[in-house]
Amino acid sequence: MKIAIGNDHAGTEYKDSIVEYLHSKGYEVTNYGTNSSESVDYPDFVHPVAKDVQDQKVAYGILICGSGNGVCMTANKYTEVRAGLCWTNEIVALTRQHNNANILCIPARFTAIPQVLQMVETFLTTDFEGGRHQNRVDKITSCL
Repeated sequence: MKIAIGNDHAGTEYKDSIVEYLHSKGYEVTNYGTNSSESVDYPDFVHPVAKDVQDQKVAYGILICGSGNGVCMTANKYTEVRAGLCWTNEIVALTRQHNNANILCIPARFTAIPQVLQMVETFLTTDFEGGRHQNRVDKITSCL
């Protein structure tokens, strides 16, 4: 399975740990994130991840910034993207089960790396429940 990942300066250490974890599990990872702690503009790293998800070049995306809000807002501008901002494992499970999220957004300043690795595992192994949730997901892009 292919995963795209992107991060700003607040998420570099997290991205490195996630990429290492994903490789250990056999995932193919495309890294669009910065490799530095020098200040950068997060949208520059979000757009290629969101585009790959929208174009189905990858199965899922992972985005990391300080609060997770900026990357989430940017990614959700893409019509086929359902990016979920998650800070607990339970929220990760729900965003997959109920919202069929295809991008996980992580707030680096409000999580710890061991917690995030568990969240990534949950995100990649939790199925969308469909059923009553499908109708709701279908309505997300109805304004376009």
